[in-house]
Amino acid sequence: MEIEKIRIVPLFAEERKTRIIELLHENTKLVVPQLCVYFNVSPATIRNDLRELENEGMLTRTHGGAIRNSKTSFELNYYQKEIENYEKKLAIAKLAIGLVDDGDTIAIDTGTTTLELAKLLWEKKDVTAVVNDIELARYLEKNSSVNIIMIGGNIRRNFHCAVGPIAIRALDGLNVDKAFMATNGISVKKGISTPDINQAEVKKAMLDIASEIIVLCDSTKIGSHAFVKVAPISKVNRLITDNAIDSNDLKEFETAGVEVDIADVVEV
Repeated sequence: MEIEKIRIVPLFAEERKTRIIELLHENTKLVVPQLCVYFNVSPATIRNDLRELENEGMLTRTHGGAIRNSKTSFELNYYQKEIENYEKKLAIAKLAIGLVDDGDTIAIDTGTTTLELAKLLWEKKDVTAVVNDIELARYLEKNSSVNIIMIGGNIRRNFHCAVGPIAIRALDGLNVDKAFMATNGISVKKGISTPDINQAEVKKAMLDIASEIIVLCDSTKIGSHAFVKVAPISKVNRLITDNAIDSNDLKEFETAGVEVDIADVVEV
């Protein structure tokens, strides 16, 4: 494992744990001594972090370190996400566009599946879209007549979306008919989740302004969870996924009151 030797700026505990998860995605396994040097903290602090992360189901502790938990959802950068499960994302978007009515005011979360939805909005009339994703806004501006409300804030590098208090304040006070949300993991027990704390806060603000919440998520994310819980499953009105969803998961969502739409995907 090769990681940079030291952090210049000390991190709070939650920030440190988020970075540990990111490092675990990059390196598969981590050892305590190197993490101590990287974060400039004691072995006891690192062991406590690893213990808490294991209790949250984010990793598995080993003698002297930790390894990935296969049920944990790690976050790829935007361009890596674009090529992963593309056929599923496209099929989900084609199903989701049917839920957008002419004249709707909608919020569109940052994500590659939601970007595929945005690419289909050209066929709709008098739609207003509230977005915090630069790429998504740029596409809509060039290729549709959608009225775009771009939320500002701090730009999350490699994910080109606005986060932070400015973004949250911009969302506060708005009202939309529907929010089309992305997620890194979803389950009845853990709700919807994301690896990044700042991203989670913006997602929560976006959920709060919507009359109907629709999650777009391919089946590989179902049953997994990321570091930060965004909302319980009770907040979700509808889930759109693909036909590889496990029948037990489908039954759990329906029992929890979530309407599930399934997109047919033909594997090639």
